[in-house]
Amino acid sequence: MGGSVSCCISPGESPKIHRRELELEECPITTTEDVSEDTGTYLQHISDRELPDELAQESNPSDHPRASTLFLNKSQTDVREKRKSNYLNHMSPGQLTKKYSSCSTIFIDDSTVSQPNLKSTIKCVALAMYYHIKNRDSNRTLDIFDEKKHPLTRDKVPDDYSVVDPEHKLIYRFIRTLFSSAQLTAECAIVTLVYLERLLTYAEMDICPCNWKRIVLGAILLASKVWDDQAVWNVDYCQILKDITVEDMNEMERHFLELLQFNINVPASVYAKYYFDLRSLADENNLSFPLEPLSNKRAQKLEAISRLCEDRYKDLSKSSMRRSVSVDNMVGIKSSHAVLS
Repeated sequence: MGGSVSCCISPGESPKIHRRELELEECPITTTEDVSEDTGTYLQHISDRELPDELAQESNPSDHPRASTLFLNKSQTDVREKRKSNYLNHMSPGQLTKKYSSCSTIFIDDSTVSQPNLKSTIKCVALAMYYHIKNRDSNRTLDIFDEKKHPLTRDKVPDDYSVVDPEHKLIYRFIRTLFSSAQLTAECAIVTLVYLERLLTYAEMDICPCNWKRIVLGAILLASKVWDDQAVWNVDYCQILKDITVEDMNEMERHFLELLQFNINVPASVYAKYYFDLRSLADENNLSFPLEPLSNKRAQKLEAISRLCEDRYKDLSKSSMRRSVSVDNMVGIKSSHAVLS
């Protein structure tokens, strides 16, 4: 017994530990730092390979609902300057034209996330594009969107077409003309902005004075086909813009889809984020949505809609309870059969 104890106390005398040391010397442990890229012995895990793509997706606002929209970030510079100027000059931020609810009157607007107000939404989308152009980082563009190489009209393109930034009113009139002529909805305007920011992110380009019309036209064309049940054909846009050809529209649409990597999916969470960010942009720039007093007729309509939604939720909860009970009964029957057998 004493010999065994002394053997365990002295590691050098133990034949088991000595044999273990020989095995470790024959099979040395390699780390990731010791392995070169040429040996190929280190296999990267699939989660390590997919992590950069997931991070890139989370930073893309047109794909991920938690990422902040690009237009709202670009507008913050002007908003801070306006607030600073108003503070230094002791001026009010604007005329107090916004209506507020009181005990006797409740003001609500007719714009919701499912049915936005068309005119106000187009104004906000045009303002978002205005801030994109004004606060752009550079002038990266592609030839397919260059208005001088692919003009929309037969009129001569001005020499300073790539230098002068368009005003908000000009962008609004261009978008309003397309939407009114093609009879597009306000939801299509929000999806247009999503596709525009997705194009700028995927293609690593900027919307600038020389390409903004064709980029907006391509985004509207794609959004109308994806969102509306009865989409407008390319030839119909040629009737609105008299001097553009169908071949040019088809080529621009094909390039737009390729630059988007054919990713035309807009999740509901992303759509809702863009809607509420547009409303925030409107509040910061005094673009108020039209408010109207809540009438008895509209109050009854809202109450009816609320009751209908409550009834639907109750029916869904009852059906889910029935399914769970039926599953429990099925499990109980199977267990009883197993006991009897």
